[in-house]
Amino acid sequence: MTELNYDHTHLCITINTEQPPHDEDFELWANLFLHNDEITINDFSKGADRHQLNFSYQQNNFTLNFEHYSESIWIDAQGIEAEHLLAALTFYLS
Repeated sequence: MTELNYDHTHLCITINTEQPPHDEDFELWANLFLHNDEITINDFSKGADRHQLNFSYQQNNFTLNFEHYSESIWIDAQGIEAEHLLAALTFYLS
């Protein structure tokens, strides 16, 4: 089960899952998690401890982040207009 929470204070969506993806599986997990009609996957970057998948929703850009040491997963907005869509994106992905 995956739980999404909109964090109004930090302007992000936190994602809690019973089985977080393994480091090497995050790109596949992220593509499956975001597979929706209104979402466009833009690009993926893999770092030593954080991986990021950039995507668009309602013509605004967001980043799905995964920090594998803490197994933290969250989405943040890229710009003020995108910040205003975080609550709607939370609902859409739920």
